[in-house]
Amino acid sequence: MKAVLLAGGLGTRIREESEFRPKPMVEIGGRPILWHIMKHLASFGIKEFVIATGYKSNMIKEYFLNYEPLGNDFSISLGDRNSLQIHSEHDESDWNVTVAFTGEKTETGGRVFKAAKYLDPNEDFFLTYGDGLANVDIDALRKRHEESGKQATITTVQPTSRFGVINLDNNGDVTAFKEKPKLEGWINIGFMILNPKTLDYFTDDCVLESGPLASLAQDNKLSSFKHEGFWQPMDTLRESKILNDFWESGEKPWLKKSN
Repeated sequence: MKAVLLAGGLGTRIREESEFRPKPMVEIGGRPILWHIMKHLASFGIKEFVIATGYKSNMIKEYFLNYEPLGNDFSISLGDRNSLQIHSEHDESDWNVTVAFTGEKTETGGRVFKAAKYLDPNEDFFLTYGDGLANVDIDALRKRHEESGKQATITTVQPTSRFGVINLDNNGDVTAFKEKPKLEGWINIGFMILNPKTLDYFTDDCVLESGPLASLAQDNKLSSFKHEGFWQPMDTLRESKILNDFWESGEKPWLKKSN
């Protein structure tokens, strides 16, 4: 199964970082958040990636083009680039990465539409956003998708309120405090599996959630996988710090223990 990673947005809410690099290249523990997502997927056997880029696409291209020499010792004859010899291997040596430029201002669904030429027309594909980390059990997600019989399955969570909530009685007296409780509704966090037939719902200018996913839901072809484990988006500098604090403390809740 190939994974499509949406990595083309501007990241306006984390401008302190994304002014200089694409949001998926913002680092957590010295590695781009995009790498962490790929590392999690690879631990479940997904090692073929199609990265749909846009804003500052060249930075993502350069990262993967130079991944081998920058991550290992090497020898090279300065007059012959083809003489490059890498002296050691790394855990990502069996990854296959396609970096596909899908336009500077293309919407999320349009990026999938433009990257679809790199997918197997007879095989389900994985799809997620390049700016959030979660320890989603991909095997369980696959099982849910297969058992549902639907064309697509999205991963959902109950988000936590940003603020504590106060319970009041009819007199306006405070009866209880709830520290950042979970909200009642569910939201899509990505980590989706789609049948190639779903590509019929995509166009080159569609928004993923309000376009294809909404239409699939209307046609009763969309299921969900409820995730109750770790999930942390990275929409703000504060959330970037939360993820880096996890890393610096020795915790990596979005990765398997072996990673």
